[in-house]
Amino acid sequence: MKIYNAAQIRAWDTYTIENEPVKSVELMNRAAHACTDWFVQQYPDSQRPVCIFAGTGNNGGDGLAVARLLHRRFYEVKVFICDFSGKRSADFEAQRMAVPEGVEVTVLREWKQPATLTEKIILIDALFGTGLSRPLTEAPWPQLIDYLNTRPNEIVAIDLPSGLFADQHTDGPVVQATRTFSFEIPKRAFFLPENADRVGDWAYGPIGLHADFARQTATSFHYLTRMDAEELVQPRSKFSHKGTYGHALLVVGSKGKIGAAVLAARACLRAGVGLLTVHTPGCGYAVVQTSVPEAMCSTDTELDFISQLPDLQKITTVGIGPGLGDHPTTAAALRQILAAVQPPMVLDADALNMLAQHPEWWPLVPQNSILTPHPKEFERLFGASANEFARNDLHRQMAQEHGVIIVLKGANTAIALPDGSCWFNSTGNPGLATGGTGDVLTGLLTGLLAQGYAPEQAAWLGVYLHGLAGDLAAAESSQAALVAGDLIAALGHGWRLLGAA
Repeated sequence: MKIYNAAQIRAWDTYTIENEPVKSVELMNRAAHACTDWFVQQYPDSQRPVCIFAGTGNNGGDGLAVARLLHRRFYEVKVFICDFSGKRSADFEAQRMAVPEGVEVTVLREWKQPATLTEKIILIDALFGTGLSRPLTEAPWPQLIDYLNTRPNEIVAIDLPSGLFADQHTDGPVVQATRTFSFEIPKRAFFLPENADRVGDWAYGPIGLHADFARQTATSFHYLTRMDAEELVQPRSKFSHKGTYGHALLVVGSKGKIGAAVLAARACLRAGVGLLTVHTPGCGYAVVQTSVPEAMCSTDTELDFISQLPDLQKITTVGIGPGLGDHPTTAAALRQILAAVQPPMVLDADALNMLAQHPEWWPLVPQNSILTPHPKEFERLFGASANEFARNDLHRQMAQEHGVIIVLKGANTAIALPDGSCWFNSTGNPGLATGGTGDVLTGLLTGLLAQGYAPEQAAWLGVYLHGLAGDLAAAESSQAALVAGDLIAALGHGWRLLGAA
């Protein structure tokens, strides 16, 4: 799914109005119907009163249309029109005229706190949408937003919390919504941690914007959905054999961290790889042979850490990093591996930390390799950023500069490709914030690469499937109780949901 910036979204509205064709106020009505349907699903108790704070632009018009539709569904609705500038859009005026008599409307020319807003009331924020061009720092907007944010009420934002920019960092006051309903597509701001408390739980729904615009209009940002993942799954031939699906090598583990090797190996096998060799220090041999009997095990001459280049003959791809440690001899071995491996590989954890310590090794990293840093590892590699938008820009820039795929792990894990595009993942949950889940992802990605998935396909499918397995595991055992091994157990179910035989 393509993610557009605010200017493109407005252009999409205009294109729809001109090419469907449809009147702008009718398009607003369609958006209001979609929002109202979603609202009723979230708050089916029509005995809970609703209070809408509406601006006098088109977002305010959306709010008035929602007020009318909720009234029809027997909700008690009050509206406060915040007319602090005296400027009203034409569609706002049309919606104002359509508000039925049963909806109580109060026009505020200056900010004054309402006297009777009980905690039971659901507040709807319809002050400003994507048309906002500057922070809401001029009175009385900060006072109004502060009032809403300090109320105990739930707040529902229409399209975008007021004060929040859809596609850039926001410094000014912003409504802190409990829930946000976005028209047609999510906004880029929704995917970044700095806006989590502002957006709350978000959803989006179609409002009938013209499909031709989406087909014709390019963007660097995308939302990785189940439909995308399903299209990536490669069918298995009846006459295939283990050699058909590649031979992966995992270089993993050190004393005290052989569990990382086991998790990565099990995930690699569940990815569908034909053959797997695990190269570990001597201390890992018995553990790997016992825990992962399906894998072959290659042992280093050192007992506690990796010190040498393993046998690369007949190897399709390499995954390296989980549990590796930072011994200087291991760093030297990593450099040897980077220099010797030609196909794209997967680098994670300590392999990334050692790369951060030796930036002169970047030219050795094979093009289109997949790097999987968490935020701290990313900062070690590329430096700190002023805010999340700046980090997202740096993320994309570094993927282009080094010709690699960078999977920045976290909520809505972001995948930056060498072409400058960025894909935000739609699966996963906070239960994944536990040790070992990154090792599972490394094994999964390595297994997909070994099978012949193109690097970007392996990144998309691996990240989506990893998050999906986390969702399935959390549904079974809860987010709190989720451990990394649960993801591996759920991968089979995840594959089936994506259409794998």
